[in-house]
Amino acid sequence: MKSIIQTLAIVLIFASCKTTNLIENQSKQLDNTVFLNDTSYQYKIRKDDKISISVWGEDNLSIGSVYGIYNSNEIYGKWLLVDANGNIEIPRMGTKHVVGKTVIELKEEIKKELSKLLVTPIVDVKVLNKEITIVGEVRNPNTFQVDKEKNNLLEVISKTGGFDFYANLKSIKILRQEGLNVKVTSIDLTQSNDSLNNNVLLYPGDIVIVPSKKYKEFDKRLANIIPFTTAISTLVILMRLF
Repeated sequence: MKSIIQTLAIVLIFASCKTTNLIENQSKQLDNTVFLNDTSYQYKIRKDDKISISVWGEDNLSIGSVYGIYNSNEIYGKWLLVDANGNIEIPRMGTKHVVGKTVIELKEEIKKELSKLLVTPIVDVKVLNKEITIVGEVRNPNTFQVDKEKNNLLEVISKTGGFDFYANLKSIKILRQEGLNVKVTSIDLTQSNDSLNNNVLLYPGDIVIVPSKKYKEFDKRLANIIPFTTAISTLVILMRLF
């Protein structure tokens, strides 16, 4: 029996060597510098963003207002979609180019325009579709809406219900769009002294990939084989598989 256990251990080692993860093969593309905490970061409006504009006491100037009960609920489709040219159409103001602007910049521009019509206008601007996507070995892979511009990695992982048993915490990948390029970094959550691990924050639009440990596929095969075979025949089948 001891020799059988030793043989199984050897097969496990070879199975782990054979099973590779596609994400791990992209290590040459890693760019950690872009993922360090940038205190000056602000989300910039993109094409296809959904924008709501709230003007206190002025429902006729608001779209999806957070102030009024009639314009407030964004689920009814009350927003302005940033078109392919990067523009939106604002009541009483007309066409406005917004792509590349921060929420604060757009808010101040609208306030300046409305000050011609109103005394001390109170304005709020919100991007409704700021999202972060989590896929892989988590309990509930999904795309999550976020209100904050900076989000802690573990805070967003908690929205999925946490890591699954086979999650490879040593090789979590984060993908981030930077202009026309996609930057990739790898996070090792088992290393508490990793400077990137301690400083990384997720931004809207980021995609997090939690890969599986290399022996997951081996465990699946083993679980399917062992209940229906003897120990000796299991070894024979395993040798044929690998």
